[in-house]
Amino acid sequence: MLPPYLDEADVDAFITRALEEDVADGDVTTLATIPEGRRARATLIAKEGGVLAGALVAERVFARLAPEAVFRWNAVDGDTVGLGDRVLELEASARGVLTAERTALNFLQRMSGIATATRRMVEAVHPHRAQVLDTRKTAPGLRRLDKWAVAIGGGANHRIGLFDMILIKENHIAAAGGIESAIEAAREWISGKSSLSIEIEVRTLDELREVLRVGGAEVVLLDNMVRRAATGWDASLLAEAVDFVGGRYKTEASGNVTLESIPVIAATGVDYISSGALTHSVQALDVSLIVELD
Repeated sequence: MLPPYLDEADVDAFITRALEEDVADGDVTTLATIPEGRRARATLIAKEGGVLAGALVAERVFARLAPEAVFRWNAVDGDTVGLGDRVLELEASARGVLTAERTALNFLQRMSGIATATRRMVEAVHPHRAQVLDTRKTAPGLRRLDKWAVAIGGGANHRIGLFDMILIKENHIAAAGGIESAIEAAREWISGKSSLSIEIEVRTLDELREVLRVGGAEVVLLDNMVRRAATGWDASLLAEAVDFVGGRYKTEASGNVTLESIPVIAATGVDYISSGALTHSVQALDVSLIVELD
Protein backbone atom coordinates (compact mmCIF):
# COMPACT_ATOMS: atom_id res chain seq x y z
CA MET A 1 0.00 0.00 0.00
CA LEU A 2 1.29 3.44 -0.93
CA PRO A 3 1.62 6.15 1.75
CA PRO A 4 -0.64 9.22 1.49
CA TYR A 5 2.12 11.37 -0.04
CA LEU A 6 2.64 8.98 -2.97
CA ASP A 7 0.37 7.71 -5.71
CA GLU A 8 0.89 5.39 -8.65
CA ALA A 9 1.64 8.26 -11.00
CA ASP A 10 4.42 9.41 -8.66
CA VAL A 11 6.00 5.94 -8.63
CA ASP A 12 5.81 5.77 -12.43
CA ALA A 13 7.48 9.18 -12.65
CA PHE A 14 10.36 8.08 -10.41
CA ILE A 15 10.87 5.05 -12.63
CA THR A 16 10.70 7.06 -15.84
CA ARG A 17 13.40 9.47 -14.67
CA ALA A 18 15.63 6.65 -13.47
CA LEU A 19 15.35 4.72 -16.75
CA GLU A 20 15.94 7.86 -18.79
CA GLU A 21 19.13 8.41 -16.80
CA ASP A 22 20.38 4.84 -17.18
CA VAL A 23 19.02 3.55 -20.48
CA ALA A 24 18.47 6.71 -22.52
CA ASP A 25 17.99 5.53 -26.12
CA GLY A 26 19.12 1.94 -25.56
CA ASP A 27 21.08 -0.63 -23.56
CA VAL A 28 23.72 -1.15 -26.21
CA THR A 29 25.44 -4.08 -24.47
CA THR A 30 22.26 -6.10 -24.15
CA LEU A 31 21.06 -5.18 -27.64
CA ALA A 32 24.42 -6.28 -29.07
CA THR A 33 24.74 -9.59 -27.22
CA ILE A 34 21.26 -10.98 -26.44
CA PRO A 35 19.02 -12.19 -29.27
CA GLU A 36 15.54 -10.68 -29.38
CA GLY A 37 12.93 -13.07 -28.05
CA ARG A 38 15.25 -14.96 -25.69
CA ARG A 39 13.65 -15.70 -22.31
CA ALA A 40 15.31 -15.62 -18.92
CA ARG A 41 14.73 -16.79 -15.37
CA ALA A 42 16.07 -14.57 -12.63
CA THR A 43 16.36 -14.93 -8.87
CA LEU A 44 16.86 -12.09 -6.44
CA ILE A 45 18.97 -13.31 -3.50
CA ALA A 46 19.64 -11.51 -0.23
CA LYS A 47 23.35 -11.43 0.56
CA GLU A 48 22.77 -10.15 4.08
CA GLY A 49 19.91 -9.89 6.55
CA GLY A 50 17.62 -6.88 6.63
CA VAL A 51 14.17 -5.47 6.00
CA LEU A 52 12.73 -5.59 2.49
CA ALA A 53 11.43 -2.31 1.08
CA GLY A 54 10.75 -1.15 -2.48
CA ALA A 55 9.41 -4.42 -3.87
CA LEU A 56 6.57 -2.64 -5.67
CA VAL A 57 8.95 -0.15 -7.26
CA ALA A 58 11.40 -2.84 -8.37
CA GLU A 59 8.60 -4.94 -9.86
CA ARG A 60 7.33 -1.96 -11.83
CA VAL A 61 10.79 -1.31 -13.23
CA PHE A 62 11.01 -4.87 -14.54
CA ALA A 63 7.44 -4.74 -15.82
CA ARG A 64 8.12 -1.49 -17.65
CA LEU A 65 10.80 -3.18 -19.79
CA ALA A 66 9.34 -6.68 -19.77
CA PRO A 67 5.53 -6.30 -19.66
CA GLU A 68 4.97 -10.04 -19.88
CA ALA A 69 7.10 -10.77 -16.80
CA VAL A 70 5.81 -13.25 -14.22
CA PHE A 71 6.76 -12.46 -10.61
CA ARG A 72 6.89 -14.76 -7.58
CA TRP A 73 7.73 -12.78 -4.45
CA ASN A 74 8.72 -14.80 -1.41
CA ALA A 75 8.70 -11.70 0.84
CA VAL A 76 6.79 -8.43 0.94
CA ASP A 77 7.72 -4.93 2.05
CA GLY A 78 8.38 -4.90 5.79
CA ASP A 79 9.42 -8.55 5.97
CA THR A 80 12.76 -9.51 7.45
CA VAL A 81 14.96 -11.38 4.99
CA GLY A 82 18.05 -13.42 5.80
CA LEU A 83 21.31 -14.27 4.12
CA GLY A 84 20.65 -16.49 1.11
CA ASP A 85 16.89 -15.95 0.99
CA ARG A 86 15.38 -16.13 -2.49
CA VAL A 87 13.40 -12.91 -2.31
CA LEU A 88 12.03 -12.90 -5.86
CA GLU A 89 11.83 -15.27 -8.78
CA LEU A 90 10.79 -13.94 -12.15
CA GLU A 91 10.48 -15.04 -15.75
CA ALA A 92 10.63 -12.51 -18.55
CA SER A 93 12.43 -11.50 -21.71
CA ALA A 94 16.18 -11.63 -21.23
CA ARG A 95 16.66 -8.19 -22.73
CA GLY A 96 14.06 -6.67 -20.43
CA VAL A 97 15.53 -8.25 -17.29
CA LEU A 98 19.11 -7.27 -18.06
CA THR A 99 18.23 -3.69 -18.98
CA ALA A 100 16.01 -3.19 -15.92
CA GLU A 101 18.33 -4.93 -13.44
CA ARG A 102 20.43 -2.03 -12.16
CA THR A 103 17.57 0.48 -11.89
CA ALA A 104 15.34 -2.03 -10.10
CA LEU A 105 18.09 -2.98 -7.67
CA ASN A 106 19.07 0.65 -7.03
CA PHE A 107 15.57 1.39 -5.79
CA LEU A 108 15.25 -1.87 -3.85
CA GLN A 109 18.67 -1.74 -2.21
CA ARG A 110 18.42 1.90 -1.10
CA MET A 111 14.89 1.57 0.25
CA SER A 112 15.72 -1.72 1.99
CA GLY A 113 18.81 -0.17 3.56
CA ILE A 114 16.73 2.70 4.95
CA ALA A 115 14.04 0.33 6.23
CA THR A 116 16.66 -1.87 7.86
CA ALA A 117 18.35 1.04 9.66
CA THR A 118 14.96 2.34 10.78
CA ARG A 119 13.84 -1.05 12.12
CA ARG A 120 17.02 -1.31 14.18
CA MET A 121 16.45 2.10 15.74
CA VAL A 122 12.77 1.39 16.38
CA GLU A 123 13.66 -1.85 18.14
CA ALA A 124 16.37 -0.07 20.18
CA VAL A 125 13.79 2.42 21.50
CA HIS A 126 11.62 -0.25 23.13
CA PRO A 127 10.20 -0.36 25.77
CA HIS A 128 10.05 3.43 25.75
CA ARG A 129 7.29 5.37 24.00
CA ALA A 130 9.37 7.59 21.71
CA GLN A 131 8.67 7.48 17.99
CA VAL A 132 11.58 7.42 15.53
CA LEU A 133 11.29 10.17 12.90
CA ASP A 134 13.04 10.87 9.63
CA THR A 135 14.24 14.29 8.45
CA ARG A 136 14.64 16.22 5.18
CA LYS A 137 18.19 14.86 4.82
CA THR A 138 17.19 12.71 1.87
CA ALA A 139 18.59 12.06 -1.61
CA PRO A 140 17.54 14.93 -3.91
CA GLY A 141 14.58 13.83 -6.00
CA LEU A 142 13.97 10.68 -3.95
CA ARG A 143 12.55 12.15 -0.74
CA ARG A 144 9.14 10.52 -0.88
CA LEU A 145 10.64 7.10 -1.58
CA ASP A 146 13.16 7.58 1.23
CA LYS A 147 10.37 8.51 3.63
CA TRP A 148 8.23 5.60 2.47
CA ALA A 149 11.13 3.29 3.30
CA VAL A 150 11.32 4.78 6.81
CA ALA A 151 7.62 4.05 7.27
CA ILE A 152 8.08 0.48 6.02
CA GLY A 153 10.82 0.04 8.60
CA GLY A 154 8.44 1.10 11.38
CA GLY A 155 9.44 4.74 11.73
CA ALA A 156 7.22 7.80 11.42
CA ASN A 157 7.50 10.57 8.86
CA HIS A 158 8.32 14.11 9.91
CA ARG A 159 7.37 16.94 7.55
CA ILE A 160 7.62 16.05 3.87
CA GLY A 161 9.09 19.42 2.94
CA LEU A 162 9.19 23.09 3.78
CA PHE A 163 5.53 23.47 2.87
CA ASP A 164 3.63 21.30 5.36
CA MET A 165 4.88 22.44 8.78
CA ILE A 166 6.50 25.49 10.38
CA LEU A 167 9.79 24.43 11.97
CA ILE A 168 11.62 27.43 13.42
CA LYS A 169 15.31 26.56 13.67
CA GLU A 170 18.41 28.35 14.92
CA ASN A 171 18.95 30.42 11.77
CA HIS A 172 15.29 31.42 11.56
CA ILE A 173 15.45 32.64 15.16
CA ALA A 174 18.59 34.66 14.46
CA ALA A 175 17.15 36.21 11.29
CA ALA A 176 13.79 36.97 12.93
CA GLY A 177 15.39 38.74 15.88
CA GLY A 178 14.88 36.16 18.60
CA ILE A 179 12.58 33.42 19.82
CA GLU A 180 9.65 35.64 20.74
CA SER A 181 9.76 37.53 17.44
CA ALA A 182 9.98 34.29 15.44
CA ILE A 183 7.04 32.63 17.19
CA GLU A 184 4.84 35.71 17.07
CA ALA A 185 5.58 36.22 13.37
CA ALA A 186 4.78 32.58 12.62
CA ARG A 187 1.51 32.70 14.57
CA GLU A 188 0.46 35.89 12.81
CA TRP A 189 1.35 34.47 9.40
CA ILE A 190 -0.82 31.35 9.81
CA SER A 191 -3.66 33.06 11.67
CA GLY A 192 -6.96 32.51 9.89
CA LYS A 193 -5.43 30.99 6.79
CA SER A 194 -3.66 27.77 7.72
CA SER A 195 -3.78 24.80 10.06
CA LEU A 196 -0.02 24.35 10.01
CA SER A 197 1.56 23.34 13.30
CA ILE A 198 4.56 25.15 14.77
CA GLU A 199 7.70 23.50 16.09
CA ILE A 200 10.69 25.42 17.43
CA GLU A 201 14.27 24.37 18.05
CA VAL A 202 16.14 25.13 21.28
CA ARG A 203 19.70 24.30 22.26
CA THR A 204 19.81 25.40 25.90
CA LEU A 205 17.58 25.44 28.95
CA ASP A 206 17.48 29.24 28.79
CA GLU A 207 16.09 29.06 25.26
CA LEU A 208 13.59 26.45 26.41
CA ARG A 209 12.43 28.69 29.25
CA GLU A 210 11.82 31.51 26.78
CA VAL A 211 9.79 29.26 24.48
CA LEU A 212 7.64 28.15 27.40
CA ARG A 213 7.17 31.77 28.47
CA VAL A 214 6.13 32.91 25.00
CA GLY A 215 4.00 29.85 24.16
CA GLY A 216 2.44 29.28 20.74
CA ALA A 217 4.30 26.16 19.62
CA GLU A 218 3.05 22.58 19.61
CA VAL A 219 6.43 20.84 19.59
CA VAL A 220 9.81 21.79 21.04
CA LEU A 221 12.87 20.41 19.27
CA LEU A 222 15.62 19.76 21.83
CA ASP A 223 18.74 19.86 19.69
CA ASN A 224 22.16 18.43 20.55
CA MET A 225 21.39 17.87 24.22
CA VAL A 226 23.08 14.48 24.25
CA ARG A 227 26.84 14.20 24.59
CA ARG A 228 29.32 11.38 24.38
CA ALA A 229 30.95 10.84 27.77
CA ALA A 230 33.77 8.64 29.02
CA THR A 231 31.26 6.10 30.31
CA GLY A 232 28.89 6.21 27.32
CA TRP A 233 26.19 8.66 26.29
CA ASP A 234 25.14 11.46 28.65
CA ALA A 235 21.51 12.53 28.20
CA SER A 236 21.17 14.33 31.54
CA LEU A 237 20.61 17.74 29.91
CA LEU A 238 17.94 16.28 27.64
CA ALA A 239 16.25 14.59 30.58
CA GLU A 240 16.23 17.88 32.49
CA ALA A 241 14.68 19.64 29.49
CA VAL A 242 11.96 17.00 29.09
CA ASP A 243 11.14 17.23 32.81
CA PHE A 244 11.05 21.01 32.58
CA VAL A 245 8.54 20.89 29.71
CA GLY A 246 6.43 18.64 31.91
CA GLY A 247 4.12 17.46 29.16
CA ARG A 248 2.97 20.97 28.19
CA TYR A 249 4.35 20.43 24.69
CA LYS A 250 5.44 17.47 22.64
CA THR A 251 9.21 17.09 22.67
CA GLU A 252 11.58 15.96 19.94
CA ALA A 253 15.26 15.11 20.37
CA SER A 254 17.79 15.49 17.57
CA GLY A 255 21.56 15.44 17.23
CA ASN A 256 23.99 12.62 18.02
CA VAL A 257 21.28 10.03 17.39
CA THR A 258 22.93 6.68 16.76
CA LEU A 259 21.97 3.08 17.34
CA GLU A 260 24.05 3.18 20.52
CA SER A 261 22.68 6.49 21.86
CA ILE A 262 19.02 6.13 21.01
CA PRO A 263 18.07 3.87 23.97
CA VAL A 264 19.54 6.48 26.33
CA ILE A 265 17.67 9.26 24.52
CA ALA A 266 14.38 7.35 24.59
CA ALA A 267 14.73 6.71 28.33
CA THR A 268 14.42 10.47 29.01
CA GLY A 269 10.72 10.32 28.10
CA VAL A 270 11.02 12.41 24.93
CA ASP A 271 8.10 11.96 22.50
CA TYR A 272 10.04 11.88 19.24
CA ILE A 273 13.59 11.16 18.15
CA SER A 274 14.63 12.37 14.69
CA SER A 275 17.60 10.93 12.84
CA GLY A 276 19.02 12.24 9.58
CA ALA A 277 21.31 9.22 9.40
CA LEU A 278 18.36 7.02 8.42
CA THR A 279 18.43 8.57 4.96
CA HIS A 280 21.53 10.73 4.46
CA SER A 281 24.12 8.01 5.09
CA VAL A 282 22.19 4.85 4.42
CA GLN A 283 24.02 1.60 3.67
CA ALA A 284 22.23 -0.19 0.86
CA LEU A 285 21.05 -3.71 1.57
CA ASP A 286 23.19 -6.16 -0.38
CA VAL A 287 21.11 -8.18 -2.82
CA SER A 288 22.04 -9.87 -6.08
CA LEU A 289 20.12 -10.85 -9.19
CA ILE A 290 21.16 -14.17 -10.73
CA VAL A 291 20.03 -14.54 -14.33
CA GLU A 292 19.77 -17.82 -16.25
CA LEU A 293 18.92 -17.76 -19.93
CA ASP A 294 16.46 -20.26 -21.38
